[in-house]
Amino acid sequence: MWSAFWILLSLVFNVLIYFWKGPESALEFLTGYLIEKSLSVDNLFVFLMVFSYFKVPDEYQHKVLFWGIFGALFFRAIFIFAGISLIENFHFTVYILGAFLIFGGLKMLFQKEMEGNISNNYMIKIAKRFIPILKEYHGDRFFVIRNSTIYATPLFVVLLVIETTDIVFAADSIPAILAISTDSFIVYTSNIFALLGLRALYFALSGVMQLFHYLKYGLSVILIFVGIKIMIADFYKMDIVLALGFVGGVLLLSVLMSLIFPQKKEVEDKIEQ
Repeated sequence: MWSAFWILLSLVFNVLIYFWKGPESALEFLTGYLIEKSLSVDNLFVFLMVFSYFKVPDEYQHKVLFWGIFGALFFRAIFIFAGISLIENFHFTVYILGAFLIFGGLKMLFQKEMEGNISNNYMIKIAKRFIPILKEYHGDRFFVIRNSTIYATPLFVVLLVIETTDIVFAADSIPAILAISTDSFIVYTSNIFALLGLRALYFALSGVMQLFHYLKYGLSVILIFVGIKIMIADFYKMDIVLALGFVGGVLLLSVLMSLIFPQKKEVEDKIEQ
């Protein structure tokens, strides 16, 4: 219900943009929101893996996601305004962003599932140099004090991993939305609304996320598409309606393909049950 609330709120905001800034801005917001929301689903797979790897109790996951999303809003604001400034002052950077998106899409298309290298996260290594880390959880606390010494708990380590992985994902999502619009208001608000409902969406989909195994391929196609779009913008300005239709169509097709052709493991599990 919370996830539905945030989506509905985003659509209401989209209507306000329509009457305030016009249909072109409203379509840009909707396209950007759809791209950011779909890419954020890929974040959810990582959240699920991180929580499973660190065996985070369910009752503590809410707090980690809250602060993780809060940090994401801060860092993405920096990336967005820096990206827009680069495009406005150094136009050639659009080609770099386009190439980066195409590379990111191809990488997502061919890479295997993220393997168990979480313990090698560079932020964890840096944190261990400055603060001792305990092995056991202490409720939902990130830090505890023992014998006048401050210790980080595993929950703080989980938060670090969540934040750093979101920064990695932002490297794809921010250029993708900049390919749709360079209006800082449209770009940032579409990011905000996509992220605000992320925590609710995680708990809504955590039990069925494995069903959408073709979504990764759909997202890779979208990244390649927007990469090409931004690189040819000087020669051909694509209609925003066409871009929105393509993004929505690819997402719908990837979800339908996932449901029509489930993974073999899921089929075997059902037979065993």
